[in-house]
Amino acid sequence: VQLQASGGGVVQAGGSLRLSCAASGVTFNSYGLGWFRQAPGKEREFVMGIRWSGSTTYYADSVKGRFTISRDNGKSTVYLQMNALKPEDTAIYYCAARKNGAGSPMLSRATYDYWGQGTLVTVSS
Repeated sequence: VQLQASGGGVVQAGGSLRLSCAASGVTFNSYGLGWFRQAPGKEREFVMGIRWSGSTTYYADSVKGRFTISRDNGKSTVYLQMNALKPEDTAIYYCAARKNGAGSPMLSRATYDYWGQGTLVTVSS
């Protein structure tokens, strides 16, 4: 199983980026997907999650109204659209996958089975 994240880069505050995470080796619609991030010196934190059908999403309060998560099951890809970026959004962003029916909240890191390698997002002020 591989999750390949891409789309990170350097952007000015107020700008936008779209991250992608392509999966291989899994039956994609059998998995819920999440985006997490880890800033220097901080713990990895939940950003957004999406159920297998794409009909239900979850978000951290810090990104409400600015970030959107979506998935294309035909392309085995999940996206994170990030708008109105702030310097505090600077972090390595990771995508993760967990089997449907895990039961626990999607914000729980421990419930994820697979992780991508991360992509760095830097927001300058």
